[in-house]
Amino acid sequence: MFYEPENGHGLPHNPFNALIVPRPIAWITTRDANGCDNLAPYSFFNGVAYDPPQVMFATTSGKSDRELGKDTLDNIRQTGVFCVHMVSEDMTEAMNVSAASFGREVNEINEAGLDRVECQTINAARLPAAPAALECKLTQITQLPGNANHVCFGEVTGIHMRDDCIVDGAFDITRARPLARLGYRDYTVVRDKFTLSRPGE
Repeated sequence: MFYEPENGHGLPHNPFNALIVPRPIAWITTRDANGCDNLAPYSFFNGVAYDPPQVMFATTSGKSDRELGKDTLDNIRQTGVFCVHMVSEDMTEAMNVSAASFGREVNEINEAGLDRVECQTINAARLPAAPAALECKLTQITQLPGNANHVCFGEVTGIHMRDDCIVDGAFDITRARPLARLGYRDYTVVRDKFTLSRPGE
């Protein structure tokens, strides 16, 4: 089939998200100017540069009482920092709890029953149980066409990797078993891998 998004797809559910898969999940902690922590997952996320390391995530919906639509972006605008966590398979339920639409005064880290420690290079909470975490400082927030669509870019200032996920000097994705987003309400888990050498190597 073929369709033009502006004319609709005629299907029971929008297939767009199901075509860009699997998507890594950025489980992001932020802190507002009053010291209240926030935790939320975002699946429009990826690395965008290697040296210096930089990441991006996008938000596509909003809350009417937030200047930038979401608590996460509002907090980042206030403080200029955020911490991105990898979600492991055993953290799936906690991640889902943190996706609920809580009020600004609710701490999703507590609601999800997670432990926290302080980041080392930024003023934000970190989830020590996560296989990996990226401490980031804001570089820019860009508004996109559409309602409440924003992209946030950050430079990575500190990287945490759980020791049990490091094997022979490399981060072992099969030990981390990261959760990834598919389309609709579907997810998958990375449990295996294979290696390809580039032509000429």
